[in-house]
Parts: sequence; C-alpha cells; structure tokens
Amino acid sequence: MFALFDDAGKFHAGRVMSEADASLQVELDSGKRVKVKSANVLMKFEQPAPAALLADARALADDIDLDLAWEFAPEGEFGFADLARDYFDAKAGVVQQAAALLRLYDAPHYFRRAGKGQFKKAPEETVKAALLGIERKRQQQLQIEAWAEQLVQGSCPQPIQDQIYKILFKPDKNGPEYKAVVEAARRSHKAPLDLLQGAGAITSAYQFHWKRFLFENFPKGVGFPQLTAPEIKDELALSPAQAFSIDDSQTTEIDDALSVQGLGSGTVTFGVHIAAPGLAIAPDSPVDKVARERLSTVYMPGWKLTMLPDDVVQAYTLIEGRDCPAVSIYFTMDEATFEIKAKETRLERVHIAANLRHDKLDGIVTDATLSGDAPADYAFAPELAFTWRLAKHLKAQREVVRGKPENFNRPDYNFRLAGERSEPPNGTESVEIGVRARGSSLDLIVAEAMILANSAWGGWLAELGLPGIYRSQASLAPGIKVRMGTKALPHAGMGVAQYTWATSPLRRYVDLVNQWQIIACARHGRTAALAAPFKPKDAQLFSIISGFESAYAAYNGFQNAIERFWTLRWLQQNGLADHGELTATVMKEGLVRADDLPLVFKALGCESLPRGSHVKVRITGLDEMTLDVHATLVERLDEVAVADEAEGEDEDLSAAAPIALAIDLNDSSGEPEAAPAAT
Repeated sequence: MFALFDDAGKFHAGRVMSEADASLQVELDSGKRVKVKSANVLMKFEQPAPAALLADARALADDIDLDLAWEFAPEGEFGFADLARDYFDAKAGVVQQAAALLRLYDAPHYFRRAGKGQFKKAPEETVKAALLGIERKRQQQLQIEAWAEQLVQGSCPQPIQDQIYKILFKPDKNGPEYKAVVEAARRSHKAPLDLLQGAGAITSAYQFHWKRFLFENFPKGVGFPQLTAPEIKDELALSPAQAFSIDDSQTTEIDDALSVQGLGSGTVTFGVHIAAPGLAIAPDSPVDKVARERLSTVYMPGWKLTMLPDDVVQAYTLIEGRDCPAVSIYFTMDEATFEIKAKETRLERVHIAANLRHDKLDGIVTDATLSGDAPADYAFAPELAFTWRLAKHLKAQREVVRGKPENFNRPDYNFRLAGERSEPPNGTESVEIGVRARGSSLDLIVAEAMILANSAWGGWLAELGLPGIYRSQASLAPGIKVRMGTKALPHAGMGVAQYTWATSPLRRYVDLVNQWQIIACARHGRTAALAAPFKPKDAQLFSIISGFESAYAAYNGFQNAIERFWTLRWLQQNGLADHGELTATVMKEGLVRADDLPLVFKALGCESLPRGSHVKVRITGLDEMTLDVHATLVERLDEVAVADEAEGEDEDLSAAAPIALAIDLNDSSGEPEAAPAAT
C-alpha cells in the first residue's frame, strides 16, 4: 500500500511500511523512511507507483481549467476528491484526485484552504481581483523585459532615467525599474554604471556626483521656504570696541570678529565678537526648524548650500560699517605676559570697522610685518601684531598641555572656478588649485582666538550647571577619536580643558544651540539653568548631536569627493591625465599623496616601499565617475624614507575608493579645529 501525504505544504508519496493509530512509517523512493502523522495522510492507494502517481498528477493538474473547476466546485467546503469527481467523472481515480489536489493547492486566488485536503471557493470578486493582479504582474514582467532589452541596446527608458539615483543608491528592489537594470546588467555582463552610461542615462560625471548628493541629503530640494529674519528686540548697549573680521572673500556668513583695546597701557582687553542670531531666532521657530533640518552649511568649489537663507544670514552677519548685535567675550590681560586677569561675556552691539580678507592680505600680513621686521602698511596693524603675539602664546600654552607641538606640515588647497555664477557649477568650468600653507599668520590669529573663546564659554556653561554640546578627546593615543557630548571633558588634541563649538552660529547648528545656552548665562547668571532652552540630560541635545554628526560627515564626504573631482579635472586641463608625471610621498598599502595637489591614490609598484618614501609616478588613467586614479611608479627619488608626522587629522582615504552602489546584481528583486580651520 502507498500513501500520499502533506509535509509542510509539500506533497510526497511512498510505501507504507507500518501503521499505528496516530502515525505511519513511510518509505520514500529515495529509500529514506519517515514518520508521518495520520492526520497528514491525504490518500492511500495500491497503484500506480508513488513516483508515477506524482508525475502523472502534475501533468494532468496543469490541464485543469481553473475557471471551469471554480464553476463546478460546491459552495461549501469540499475535498479534493469531490472536485475530481465533479470535474472529471464520478469514477475519478487516484491520479485524477491527486491532480485535483495539486491544482487546488496551487490556486489560492480561486480556492481557499480550509484544512488538510479541504477547500472552499473564493468569492467571485476576490477571484476577479486576483486575476487582475496576476495580469498586472505579467504585464510588468513584460515591461521589465522590454526595458532591459532597451538598456542592452544602448537606450535608457525614461522611467529608469527618472529614478537613476534611487536605483543605484536607495533602490526599491521590488520596483520594475530596478529589476530591469539588474536584468540588463546580467545580460550585457556590464557593471551598472557602465551600462547606464552606455545607455545615455549619465552624461556628466559632475552632475552625477552633485545630483547623487542632493538625492541622498536634500530629497525635497535645496530651496528654502518663505522666511523672515526675526528682529532682535533686546536693547543692546554699543561697545566702544572697533572690531575687524578675517575671512576669505567668498565668505558671506561672517560669524566672528576681533577687537583690541588698551594697547600701550599695559592692560589690554581682547574681544571675540560672534554674530548673535540666537538673540532673535527662538528654538522651534520656523527659522530654527530650517536650520535644524540642514544642520550646517555645505561647502564645495564654486558653490555652497547655506544653513540659512541669505536674507536671514545678512540680517545677523557681521558686515563692516554696521553696529552689529553680538555675543562678545572679553579677556582682560597683561599686555606683556598675556596673563588673563578677567573674562566677561556681554550681549551688545559692536561696530564692525572692517572685513579683512585672507586672499587679499596673506602675502601682505606676514610674520615679518607682524613682528616689526618689515613695514606694516595695512589697516589694524598694531591690533594684528598684538593678536599674532597672543596667538603664538596661546598655541605654546596648548602645546605644553598636549605634551608635544602641533605639526601641520601639509598645505591647504584653494579651488577657484572660472567665472561668476548664480547657479551651481556644471562641471565644465576651468579650475585653478592654489596652495596656502597651513598656520599662516592670519590663520593662526583667528584659530587661536576661536579656540580661546570656545574653551572659555565651554567652561562657563559647566560652571553654571548648563549642558552644552562639547567636543572632547580622551588622549592623543592612536585610534582615540574626537567625540561630541554634553559634558565638559578635556580635548587632548587641542590641549584645552573643554571645548565647544559656539563661534559659527550662522554656519553650524550646534553653535547656534550653544549660543542659546550662553545667552541664558549672560542674562541670568547663576539662575541660567531655569531659563536656558536646554536643561541637564535634555534628550533633544542628544538628538541634535546624532543628527549633526551624521549630516556633517555626509557634507564633508561630499566636499572631499567633489574636490577630488575638480582635482582630476585639473589634471585633464593641464595635460597630465594621460601619462603625466607627479611627485608624491608613499603612505601605506601602495597609496601615495601628491606633493602639490590634494590627491591620494594608488600607484602600482609602491606597495613595498616604506612610508614616507619620495617617488615619481606616472598617471595612466582617470575615471571621473568612480574618482579613481590609475598610476604606476616611475622611480624613487630618495634613499631613506622620512616618516610623515603630520598631526591633527586622520587619513581620509574614502575618496580614493570606487563609488559604492546599493544595486546588487545577485538580487533579482582627527580633529580639524586645532588647525586654522577653527572658524
């Protein structure tokens, strides 16, 4: 005797070896013996053999007309044998009964399962809806096939063109567009990027990087809603200070300015003045919600996406010739020794006498003019000379705490794109890359002033019991990263007891948050905790930190990548993309850093050279889509490698790697503030 039984939705048949009240021992064709519950046995038969039964039943099941079977089926519950007798004839045999079972089981849209071997007709409207769904899936599969064929033939269908970045980076793997790209990539044996480029879906490498960034970080677009800059209603006294800012000419968000009073008297008052949007913008106000959504200004060559609309920025920025509301901190100190005798924070108006610009003064304001070894023919010469001496003193103090001097021996690079523009670059502009040594005189002045203010305000918040957003680093040991938190902890990399970001409230959201806390301290002193927007252990602060870190990393990653794009474009424009030669320094695992460009890349032949080796390499190819540089070693230029001891930043090699795509062809469905970037 044989038995047909159900095992978790799969049908098997075999010889019955023994039978008890509740179970059977059944031997399958493979020779394996299994124990089967009696309740799972659907049919017992003498012939044909089990394998023949299942084969014949499957072939016959495929011929059963489901519409006709549905018509014949009883209205109530029925067994598969009942349907076989109604559909075939009253003497339907075991093969016909097994065929009915298989067909019923495979058609849940026509027949609902009501138990072991029992079924019930689905309502007519359910059947019609199911059939429509099946037809839609069939049509969708035909569409996928057609789109895939178009891609293989070198043409991109418009629906795929419209979703190109979603398909590549955040795909809906059940979407027909995604499935068509996967299928086309399989058929053509091409990588997705190559396939889509060949089909004309991607025509500009620059637009690809730019639109990908917008897709991932600004899915609703980069425009601002209609916003009006709130007015500062405080009655603010006018400071006697005459302040000056130091920024690049392209800077429109002027957050900070400096002042020096009392030169020649023996006691100097050094002021750091920060734009005060926190006096007008309230937490959870419309302007705040926009700032919190963006969290930071995004910088790139030739363009930027500001954290706040320009008309809002211009209401609070420190423009020369105006008496600007500011959150100021004054340090009263000995003019000769720089010993700080007192600190005071004030909410006030400050006259901005000048907006000094790096790019116009870097070759004029030098160590020689500041020290008196050369004539100083520029505005605020005495004030700049004092702040330079102060900056050198503050830096030396921090280095004592650090335990070793800061060593920034890598240059900064400035990117300049040809022409004025009111829209983002299109990627075809001519680019110039200029070198600017880190730690220049003006850089040092601004950096140390901001570090001093940020550290002092961080300590003041802690003293008055208010939380702030701090940056800390436990030690200078390798692998110890800078962290953000709400507690005033030491920052070993900078050599200060605590450190906040509070000097760029027009450009970074955490600075605006800290400014609100500082304003509460300035207004209420020891009772500031009662009036501050954020109380100790406030969950909002942790949410802000998390969101900021994520956004800031994404923005910096994009800036690095797009600067790498423009560096590759510079190589092309200067005839170095095809067998051009560069000098470079070996880093690790075959990576080298170009001596005169912001470019890290792999060079074949450098894998075994020690770190710090000086080499000449030849460029053998570029890929602006993946940002890859292909190069080979020409010769080693030195005999003994000198270790690269630059500090203050971790090696960021992410831009040297190919772009990571979310598409799966196997699936069918260091701390920069210590550097002059402190502002």
